[in-house]
Amino acid sequence: MNMQFGPILVVEDTPHLLELLEVTLRFKGYPVLTARDGEEALALIEKERPSLVITDILMPKMDGYALAFNLRKDPRTSRIPIIFISATYLTQDDKNFALQLGGVRFIEKPIDTEDFLLTVAEILTQGAGNSSDPMPARDFYVGYRERLENKLSHKKTQIQRTERLLNTLPVHQRPAFESLLQQVVEDRDKIQSELDRLYQTLDELRKTGRISDQGAY
Repeated sequence: MNMQFGPILVVEDTPHLLELLEVTLRFKGYPVLTARDGEEALALIEKERPSLVITDILMPKMDGYALAFNLRKDPRTSRIPIIFISATYLTQDDKNFALQLGGVRFIEKPIDTEDFLLTVAEILTQGAGNSSDPMPARDFYVGYRERLENKLSHKKTQIQRTERLLNTLPVHQRPAFESLLQQVVEDRDKIQSELDRLYQTLDELRKTGRISDQGAY
């Protein structure tokens, strides 16, 4: 393995998946940094510049979309290639938004480790940095809000369906769906929290005159 590359930063809030990706990459000889959310990732990048960022989308504090936007708008980090991974944001619109933000690949969970490693090697050796201009702030805020609101609505519907189903299931079948319900509730809460922060940011920008009701200038 040619070690001229900087470390790979993996950003993932699910502990077992974060460990899996870190171990998989280290086994192939890559130096790896890890972070559990976008805020932690940005703090790490201030100290050590990665050659590649691999990030989940659905995370607390700062999700993968917001992380990518912050990386791409900063000239110091705008050329760092980004691989998005997700089990939640899987519609074509979700994927398109990720790639428009500067992602060079989008990988669905569960991750095929062999394909994952091939993708990482291709990006590092082919220099797949994104040279296009960063997404305008207005386009980001409009698209980001739409993605969050759509996904929140979907999660709420999933919760309602699962709760109705639980009331009809025999006792021995309930644990699996109770576990599913818990996961969907956790996903909903992460999305709601991110959306609340976005609304607060938009309100602050409106007060300073930096955006209109239609979005950011």
